[in-house]
Amino acid sequence: MILERVLGGACPQPFPVYPQLAETLAAAHPEGTLEPDGTAAHVLMTCAGYAYADADTVSTMMTRLGLERHACVRLTQTVDAMFIFSTVFLIQSRCGRIVILSYRGTEPGALANWLGDAEVGLEADTLPLADGAEKVRVHAGFHRNVRATLLPVIGQLAVALQGRSLVDHDTHVEHPLEALYVTGHSLGGAMALLLALTLSGSSIHRSIAHRLRAVYTFGQPMAIAGPLPHATDAIERKLFRYVTAHDPIPALPPKPWGPFVHVGQEYRLADGRWQRSEFPVAQLSSMREIPRAVLAFFASEKRRASSRYTLADHGPHHYIAALRPKNRVTEFGD
Repeated sequence: MILERVLGGACPQPFPVYPQLAETLAAAHPEGTLEPDGTAAHVLMTCAGYAYADADTVSTMMTRLGLERHACVRLTQTVDAMFIFSTVFLIQSRCGRIVILSYRGTEPGALANWLGDAEVGLEADTLPLADGAEKVRVHAGFHRNVRATLLPVIGQLAVALQGRSLVDHDTHVEHPLEALYVTGHSLGGAMALLLALTLSGSSIHRSIAHRLRAVYTFGQPMAIAGPLPHATDAIERKLFRYVTAHDPIPALPPKPWGPFVHVGQEYRLADGRWQRSEFPVAQLSSMREIPRAVLAFFASEKRRASSRYTLADHGPHHYIAALRPKNRVTEFGD
């Protein structure tokens, strides 16, 4: 297990992208809200996108967005032979009120990481809900990655609940954890969903689950086999899934691998705007669409636009650009 801690710095001009970001996130998603928050969506996707990088890069980007002097923790567990590639970042605001938890998605150059994504598992791969009273079948590879770093993640969140710094546990911050946001792109989004269900399904983690403000995922594949029981309605209302028009990954796993479904509220990009989708993305009918999506990545812009799927649409930079408000600078300062 790799554990790395970084203290965020001050915010130079032309940043921050969002002044008083901690206060904005603390006020977002009041009890009973069913709508996503535009600022939260952009901030969380940026964090999820840079979760593919190192801790210093993630910390730099979160500072630029508006979380100056934050605490950043990276936890990584890798076991190639077991297809475990689990990396998670926790960003704690300087005041302590906000923690953003972001999972890294599938690493493009790691073949074993892709093999883990393909391991959907058997009927026995289940996640307990409501203190074990109910169980739901889940994607085995995704679930194993969540479990690989679950205990240290819970440990870090417990420290935040006690009002202590994630960089220096002997140092107290102004406030204990008030609002937890969980996010991820691609595989990271599936892991974010499974973590939220894990927290809500056990009384041991109830104090943390009560601080869960929202879960935002981007280009997330399906992780649940079958509809969730009513006991998880509260979590589903907090889950916002973002899908670009031609992204093939949300349509995986394909039907031949078994029945899987999406849960939560889905927002699709159409005509340059994110709109609530009445029907979630359906599973691919066969794997034949995947090679076509890969080839479309190298096609001309016109041909990509006419393709049903293109892997180009799955890139985290496309999601970040589509979610950035027009009146805000980019994370690069332009």
